[in-house]
Order: sequence, then C-alpha cells, then structure tokens
Amino acid sequence: MTSPAMDFTTGDSPLPDIIILTHKLSRDYQLGSETVRALRDVSLQIRKNEFTAIMGPSGSGKSTLMNLIGCLDTPTAGEYWLNGQKVSELNDDELAHIRNKEIGFVFQTFNLLPRASALHNVELPLIYAGIPSKRRKQTAEYALERVGLADRMHHKPNELSGGQRQRVAIARALVNEPSILLADEPTGNLDSVTGEDIMTVFEALHDTGQTILLITHEPHIAAHASRQIHLLDGYVEKDLATTSTT
Repeated sequence: MTSPAMDFTTGDSPLPDIIILTHKLSRDYQLGSETVRALRDVSLQIRKNEFTAIMGPSGSGKSTLMNLIGCLDTPTAGEYWLNGQKVSELNDDELAHIRNKEIGFVFQTFNLLPRASALHNVELPLIYAGIPSKRRKQTAEYALERVGLADRMHHKPNELSGGQRQRVAIARALVNEPSILLADEPTGNLDSVTGEDIMTVFEALHDTGQTILLITHEPHIAAHASRQIHLLDGYVEKDLATTSTT
C-alpha cells in the first residue's frame, strides 16, 4: 500500500465501507537510552462488519496496536483513520471523544462495579453521556437482552457467573452503539467451555452487523473470526482469511 489516498480513499478520507485504516503506523517507546520499536510500519484496512482477530506472541505488538486503534495512545509515525476520520493527529480531549463515541471496549477483567446491578453497570456510559433516565434504562435493557441476560438485569456481579459477568461487560461496551467492538483477551479469565460460550455471543453480534476486533493469543479463540492478522516483532507477519468454527 503506497498511501490511503491512492488505494482506499476518495479525496482525503477512506472509502465509506473501510472502518479502520492504518498506513505505516509505528510506535516507539524510550526506555532510558534504548528505543523500543513496539510497532513498525503497520498498514491494514478493516471493513465494516468484519470479525478480525489480532494475534501474536508476547512482545509482538498486538497490545500496542490495540491501544492505538482504541485511541488510548498516539502513534510515533504513520496514519490512522477510524470511520472516515483521521485520528492519528488528534489531541487527548479529541481522542477521548472519539473513544466514547466510536469504540466499545471489552477486557479480560470485567471491570464491573461490585455493588451495582447488571443494569446499572450497563447504564454507566449513558450516564456519562448525559442520556435521560428513561431512555437510558430502555437502552441498557436492550443491550442486556442482546447478550442473553434479560433475566439477570437486577443481579449484582457476585450473583453472576464469570461468563454472565463478561456478558454484562459486553452489553456495557455495546450500549453506546459503537462503530467497533474492541475485545482484548475477552476469554482470558474464563474456562474453556465458558470461553466458547462468550465467543458465540460475539458471533451473534457480528451476525447483526457489529464490527469486531479481537485481540488474542489463543488459536481456538481466533478461529471464530473470519480473518486473522498475525503480528511478530512489531510487523504484520501474515493476514489470513479464515473459516469460522461455527
């Protein structure tokens, strides 16, 4: 790829069906006198409604790439476009706005408020967004229904299984209707059976049109995605279309 404008765009921004585009994206870190090149010249495009897994061993750059795509960090060099907007040059406040509007995060740890119900945990992003109470409750209820927890809305985290808690976390990530769902090792704290159950939730969301980017080091989890991007030493080692296990 020579440039976003030449290959994937009309004018100065990516084509409408390209939701994530990076061009020679790089991230260096300074550790004392040493420069660590965590990500090197990564160029990729992800279309709307793709289910993509980012894979690689420890130190491969997958966490760095997740932080850049999730607007949690800024690149040392290169370009990043998210949903038609060039975000690689935005300041911290602008990045925070993009994060809240465009990205739903699901982490290995569920990060739920222990004393709040599932419904209230899912409502939290809407509270921060200033959504009125009635609409907020309806939206949060719908998000919990989408992940199969209609009958557990008023349970607190300690009254839920690990898989149910992760479903609450997924519902919270969905509640603002993000452009992309960014899941970082979402089955890492779950047993294998529960992990597979959570992956069926992601597959169902993908079937409804949700764009999903999954960070994992587990091949059997990545196999649920329709595409696998493998990183090694900060580079894209290979980019493969896969066949889902279901």
